[in-house]
Parts: sequence; structure tokens; C-alpha cells
Amino acid sequence: MKVSLRLLILLSFLTQFSCTQSSEQQAQVLLEKSIEAHGGQEAWENITQLKFRKWTRLLDENGNVESELDQWYEFRFKPFFEGKITWEKDSIEHMISWDGAKIRYQMGGNEVQNEGFLAAKKKDFDAAFYTVAQPWKLMDEGGKLIYEGKKTLENGSEVEAIRVDYGPDSDIWWYFFDPATFLMVGNEVQLKDHRSLVYDLSEENVGGLKLHGKRESWRVDEKGQRVFLRAEYKYSEYQIEKQ
Repeated sequence: MKVSLRLLILLSFLTQFSCTQSSEQQAQVLLEKSIEAHGGQEAWENITQLKFRKWTRLLDENGNVESELDQWYEFRFKPFFEGKITWEKDSIEHMISWDGAKIRYQMGGNEVQNEGFLAAKKKDFDAAFYTVAQPWKLMDEGGKLIYEGKKTLENGSEVEAIRVDYGPDSDIWWYFFDPATFLMVGNEVQLKDHRSLVYDLSEENVGGLKLHGKRESWRVDEKGQRVFLRAEYKYSEYQIEKQ
């Protein structure tokens, strides 16, 4: 009788242990729900080309406007990934382009050859796509997803949080999701010299997908408290081509 009781207790413990999801599994489940809420994985994978307009305003800590930028983005997914970003500043045309193998930068029709400058522009290009491709981009290999449970953001919003670990010496990212709709509502990033908290204020419904609309980025302290509004963004005029 005692042996049977011990066996039942052991089996119960093992069953509970096996049913407990790891933080990675919980993060994966949450991310899959978010992708479905944003239109689904299949709809994203069917895109062959994505175009949109992005307006950016940067502000200093006193609320003064540092700069404004109105850019046009084009990303082609198939048969291979390529794209370009174009804009005009001080009556001079600028273009960053990636042909799948090489980054190029043209200013006023003249091509810039400086390797350090081009490397920085490749990072800008990659960051632009990384941002607009959320939450799908989080499914890519290279980042470890860690579920951090429910938390309250500085604006009072209740969210579920995922931390993404891209390895040593990389920036640390957190992504926040509405616990009822599973839509992405913001993200936070710890860079080497500062920390930023970005809120998704609205979305654009395009071809069955929910993509970025208006966003705002706040500089925050190590406790996540807002220090000042650093940037405002508006995504619009989306164009999607599908296979």
C-alpha cells in the first residue's frame, strides 16, 4: 500500500513536470498567437513585395524638433531579398539600396564609397526591415525567446512580455502584447548608451495583415520610466504584392 502511494505521488509529480512549459515554449506560443492576430504566417510568407511610406520626427530632451524625414521603402522578398530606401533632404535625393549581395548609397546621384559609412547604412537598412516585419521577424533563428509573464507598462497598459536574447554584446529587446487580442502593442530595447520604449499607437490593415501605423519612442531610465519623447513615426501608403 505504501509502495503504491509513493508510486502515485511520483507519477503525479512527473506528469505535472512534463506538462509545465519552459519559458521558451511559452514565448513561442504567445508569438504564434500574435502572428495569427496580425494576419497569420501564411499571409506574410505569400508577400513578394512590400512598399510603404514612413515619416519620422526626432525631438531633443526639451521637446524641440531636431529633424523630420519622409522616406519611401521598397522590399522585395522573392526570388531573393532586396530593397531600397529613398528620400529627399535639403533638395538632395538620397537612396540606400541592397541587391542581395551589396549595399549602395547614392546622394544627389553620386555614389558613396566609404566602407565604414556603407556598413552603417546596411545596419540602418536591416533595422528598417526588422521593425516593419514584426511580429513575424521574431520567428527567425538567431534570437532566443524568453517569456517574462505579465507586466504593467509605464502608461498603465497590462501586457504579456517576451525578451529576445541575440547573444553576448547584442542589444536586449523586449516585446509587449495585448493579453486579450495578442496584438503587439510596443517594445523596449536596451542599447549600449541608452534605453528606449516604443508604443504602437495605431495599426494599418493591409491585405489581411495588421502592420504599423503611428508609433512613438520614449527615452526611459533603467526602471522603464519615461524621460522624454525622442521620436514620432507614421507608416502609411502600404502596397503589398502577393504570389
